[in-house]
Amino acid sequence: MPEHVRLTRNRREFLTDAFCGFGSLAFASMTAQEQLRAAASDGNPLAPKAPHMKPKAKSVIFLFMAGGPSHIETFDPKPLLNQLHGQKRPAEFGEAKYQFVTNEAKLLGTKRSFKKYGQAGIEVSDLFPHTAGVVDDLAILRSCHGDMVVHSAAQYQLFSGRVIPGFPSMGSWVLYGLGAETDSLPSYVVMPDPDGALEAGQPMYMHGFLPAVYQPTMFRAGKKPILNLELPHGITHSQRSATVNLIRGLNQANMAPDDSEFAARINAYDLAFKMQTAAPEVFDISKESEKTRDMYGVGKEHTDDYGRRCLLARRLVEKGVRFVCVVSGGGPGNMQWDAHDDIEENHLRKAVQTDQPVAALIKDLKQRGMLDDTLVLWGGEFGRSPESQGSKGRDHHNLGFTMWMAGGGVKGGQVVGATDAIGLRAIENPIHFRDIHTTMLHQLGLSQDALSFMHLGRKERLTEIQGRAIKEITG
Repeated sequence: MPEHVRLTRNRREFLTDAFCGFGSLAFASMTAQEQLRAAASDGNPLAPKAPHMKPKAKSVIFLFMAGGPSHIETFDPKPLLNQLHGQKRPAEFGEAKYQFVTNEAKLLGTKRSFKKYGQAGIEVSDLFPHTAGVVDDLAILRSCHGDMVVHSAAQYQLFSGRVIPGFPSMGSWVLYGLGAETDSLPSYVVMPDPDGALEAGQPMYMHGFLPAVYQPTMFRAGKKPILNLELPHGITHSQRSATVNLIRGLNQANMAPDDSEFAARINAYDLAFKMQTAAPEVFDISKESEKTRDMYGVGKEHTDDYGRRCLLARRLVEKGVRFVCVVSGGGPGNMQWDAHDDIEENHLRKAVQTDQPVAALIKDLKQRGMLDDTLVLWGGEFGRSPESQGSKGRDHHNLGFTMWMAGGGVKGGQVVGATDAIGLRAIENPIHFRDIHTTMLHQLGLSQDALSFMHLGRKERLTEIQGRAIKEITG
């Protein structure tokens, strides 16, 4: 062995000597992945992709009840809470941190009544007489919990698995993992509430560090969710096609190979042109039968808006849209399910707006044979406190609350998990947001581990750390 060659004496010295080599390997790997992404952008990054395993669902409709619906008033009856009404929380239930409830707050009973419905005798509140009629299709998850008790952070975690903005939403992850089934409609759609924006704003729905082509299409509130779908007067389809082809050619000639933002803009121009042919028919719900429109509550004062959007969600997934979020609640607190002042007034109003359309969506999907491969998720960013805020309201509550899933291979007609006797804490089979995400991915045939994206040298994924599929409902 030459005299100038010296063997390393220990592991630390070896790592020190080899540091630059490891860095080069990592840099080469990252460069290769960027080249692969650029190649995909040059082709079609939204082309359908094979799932990691056999899927049970191909699309998702998320019925987002923004602001935090109370589990105690909806799907999780607590007789003991009524017995303890007006008293301080017994010490044996433990502590809880709230945003507004003080240490002097008293427990607040509910005025709602519960009855058993369906073959399994699942208890549902009188707020939801229509939803009670489809309870055999629902898997009621009574032991959900999250990490945050403020709206914005909890909304970020619900959508992206993180409590800060800048990370991809579950809709973007689904589109990234499976691609699009349609090239004439946006594959990830958000239909916001007409009453206004939410605390977390548009970032909670966004694509984060994923390429921009996986961002959502935000529909407008009202009866015309997308403007300018008609061709301008005097312009033919072939003339518009020639214009779009010219713009695409100019853009591609000046696009850097790894410019995902520019690629997304090109895709948006192409999609906008294709939508002028396909979308007007999809958005025209007058083509639905009067019986179907009545079932959703279209044309009725309280249910017209949410009914229209739920019906449109069905029409979109019918045409191959991957992920649709239909938001209930927007604007200042009481316009959401954010019942700080008066739980009765708030939840009666919000339930009247949504109960009939939600049940109609389940019935409609089922009778069309679409519920089998459409996963429906219902819920908000947290629940409400067992204690009263003031005298009639409830504060935010993240320690235990209810969501539900239906369709997409989910086993309905059952209750999973439980909170304690006053609804304070999830005590049986706790289900974190990451478990909701993992279950959703599982039903779509996506592995939480395989669905990853290299960002700043780290493999990122929706579930952050290990989530679990809820075996009771996935089979």
